[in-house]
Amino acid sequence: MPAITIERIEAIALRIPMDHWAPPPLFAGRPRTTIDTLLVRVTTNRDVVGWGEAYGGGWQATVAALEHWVSPLALGQDATDAGLTSRLERTLHNLGRAGPTIHAISALDIALWDLRGKLEGVAVHALLGGRRRRRVEAYASLLSYGGSVEHVRRNVARALERGYRQIKLHERTAETVAATREVAGPDVPIMVDTNCAWLPDAATAAVMAMAPSKPLWVEEPIWPPEDFSSLAALRRATGVPIAAGENATGALDFRKMIAAGAVDYVQPSAVKIGGLSAVWRICNEAEADGVTCVPHAPYFGPGYLATLHVLAAKQRESALERFFCELALMPYGASVPVVDGGVEVPDAPGLGADPEPELIERFRA
Repeated sequence: MPAITIERIEAIALRIPMDHWAPPPLFAGRPRTTIDTLLVRVTTNRDVVGWGEAYGGGWQATVAALEHWVSPLALGQDATDAGLTSRLERTLHNLGRAGPTIHAISALDIALWDLRGKLEGVAVHALLGGRRRRRVEAYASLLSYGGSVEHVRRNVARALERGYRQIKLHERTAETVAATREVAGPDVPIMVDTNCAWLPDAATAAVMAMAPSKPLWVEEPIWPPEDFSSLAALRRATGVPIAAGENATGALDFRKMIAAGAVDYVQPSAVKIGGLSAVWRICNEAEADGVTCVPHAPYFGPGYLATLHVLAAKQRESALERFFCELALMPYGASVPVVDGGVEVPDAPGLGADPEPELIERFRA
């Protein structure tokens, strides 16, 4: 049988208007009023299409990396070759071990998993060895309210009313964490993403101030995030569980943070770390070492679906991250929706659904 080869690779950037019921949060120093998503559509010589997603922040650079470096090497290659993206990463390593090139490879990798599932007529979770759970709980990942206790209280209550049973903040004050605990009650898990808020000498006092609210974890409390020795010292000093990995630059970073005793939870990001292949490998290695993998996944495109399949198939049960906001059109809102704080894992071939044509027509950048 003739090979099934990659014939076309197309980048499609979307900018979907977003409202999180408060003044726009800052992202990379600018007010954030849209959710930016970079879709990648891969078409084979048999006109089978797979969909991937790259990190939406700075998507312009990722489009350039895809068009100038990744696509020329991938076109004409066997679409069923599971080792293709890892070879591309090695070939292009001089362009950086993180950032736009890896983001582009991540999208290609996700699209190839979608393609392989469609070609074999099975869901991606079957390619991962089979799902262990049919429904995955989601947690409401609130965007930053800039320390406003009022906005935090109101939107924590809103998330609970909509069926979420776990809450994550993007805040840096003990007051907002305490307010969340007061609204949520004693039994709702609370996570706190501080986005690398403190240098090591300031982190201990800040995290200790949050400890009475009993966070399930504090995420990336130290700048720079790869300072695993300081992260381990903070974890020992406070006794507060630590999560990290969104900004890791490869699987080896996860081995290092685990070996250092720096983390209780690892958070590889499918759209940033090398795709579904990398996340699956990191999850398996981490959980074999006794550390729970909770992928970073506040996405609305194929990266959302790829992470969902990983969570359905991996050993330890953990929740799916979901940005808590209103979008002008919710991707997969009819096909793979979040309902009452959870998601039914799709059984359709590949990732289980394709992006809606209306989404692309209305919000293409």
